[in-house]
Amino acid sequence: MKLPALLYVYDPLCGWCYGFSPVLKKLRDDFQDKLHFEVLSGGMVMGDRVGPIGQVAPYIKWAYKDVENRTGVQFGEAFLNDVLEPGTAVFSSEKPCIALTVFKSHQPENAVSFAHDLQYAVYHDGKDLTTDETYLNLVAPYGIDGRQFVQQLNSEEFKRKTHQEFKLVSEMGVSGFPTVLLLTEKQNYLLARGYTDYQPLHDTVEKIINN
Repeated sequence: MKLPALLYVYDPLCGWCYGFSPVLKKLRDDFQDKLHFEVLSGGMVMGDRVGPIGQVAPYIKWAYKDVENRTGVQFGEAFLNDVLEPGTAVFSSEKPCIALTVFKSHQPENAVSFAHDLQYAVYHDGKDLTTDETYLNLVAPYGIDGRQFVQQLNSEEFKRKTHQEFKLVSEMGVSGFPTVLLLTEKQNYLLARGYTDYQPLHDTVEKIINN
């Protein structure tokens, strides 16, 4: 029997997704035998939104505290001091989203974990997701060949696939992140639009799949 699909629509540069990541990982751990988990990239920081973080996203300097207070996650000193404070690091969703597309071609079952790793790299460790070297370190724990990964990361094929995913997300009517959908044979459910605490999400999923 085909498992219901839980779709997590996110962006690697979405601060609220960073806050939501522990919730989703716990959901995955609790329901991995009952649900098929899939992660879709939204492409939040594209086009004229791309640029130095201090210019294109100055609000993060105070907004990150709201995320911490609401979710309990912590933004790392490396991000706060080395990225946010100088404000010169270029923010663009394209490359990390392509990285997730490449990763899913290797290990789709670990997409939730890798999506978390991408965000942790930025918002905790202050890493630059526009450089190839960052990804060599991120894929190493999964046993993926780093050189092959980087080659695919910079290929037109995976860039095209990623932009197709952006289009799909847009056609689904998803414009904010995080968004969580549950697709069953009977019906599709919108479980979360924006940050949601674990327990109500867990209870809703439990109720739907046991109905």
